[in-house]
Amino acid sequence: MTAAATSSESARSGGDQQSFDFNAYLAAQKQLVEAALDDSLGPERPESLREAMRYSLLAGGKRLRPILCLAACELAGGDPALAMPTAVALEMIHTMSLIHDDLPAMDNDDLRRGRPTNHKVYGDAVAILAGDALLTRAFEMVALRSPGVPADRLLKVVGELSLVSGAPGLVGGQVVDLECEGKEVDLETLEYIHLHKTGALLKACVITGALIGGADEDQLNSLRTYARGIGLAFQIVDDILDVTASSDVLGKTAGKDLIADKTTYPKLLGLEESRERAKTLIQEAKTSLDAFQPANGSSVQAAPLLALADYVIGRDR
Repeated sequence: MTAAATSSESARSGGDQQSFDFNAYLAAQKQLVEAALDDSLGPERPESLREAMRYSLLAGGKRLRPILCLAACELAGGDPALAMPTAVALEMIHTMSLIHDDLPAMDNDDLRRGRPTNHKVYGDAVAILAGDALLTRAFEMVALRSPGVPADRLLKVVGELSLVSGAPGLVGGQVVDLECEGKEVDLETLEYIHLHKTGALLKACVITGALIGGADEDQLNSLRTYARGIGLAFQIVDDILDVTASSDVLGKTAGKDLIADKTTYPKLLGLEESRERAKTLIQEAKTSLDAFQPANGSSVQAAPLLALADYVIGRDR
């Protein structure tokens, strides 16, 4: 049994969802992810580039995205240890997006995960290049550092990462986000932005893990519904926290969407309706996993993704 599988089993105190110890699971998986991230960056040259890459990649955080990848792999019947290089790649892409989003030409933020943003420490140019290096290293992790995964599955994973990283995903969503600053935006446009930013990456986490685990097309479709629900709900909660939580709690600048005159879910729908919409999306996401439930309604494998959905709606930072 692999380390990842062992940690998953040790986090369960019984055979059903009710006995699933999510906090233990989350802590165990995060520890594995942190170790893998630390091992992923070798002796880069120049040293200043390596420092900048490590500064943001190892800055902590929830590690929700790589954990989603590992959980989806296990749900599909695969060994989550085989998905770890892809999980690391996804966190690298996420970190790249944060470094670039924080730049003065983008969201212009000085605080990320409770400390100065990358460009405030290393300068704009090195921050851009550190993000570029992390993005390209992500593809290396999948293509060259994923032993034991069939090549056809890795090819599909590379395709998913290409889509999420480029114009159909993060880049396209960011451009629309920038173009909409200071403008009236309807719900359809707002959801387009978030489905191509936050939502696109969360979907890639779930789908790539499932691909490595050997999921069939029906399972992938169910997981796409799950990922869409948690992706939009995650962003709604982010928007709510931006106006209700402090910078100290969030670890990033609170109220920056208001300052940038961005349209958010609370601005468009109000706080209460935003909360209700997030709850509905999470319920839809959880219902989509019914396809993985056996006849008796109990699935140990589905428990992590069900609990992660609840975590998205209940988080306070």
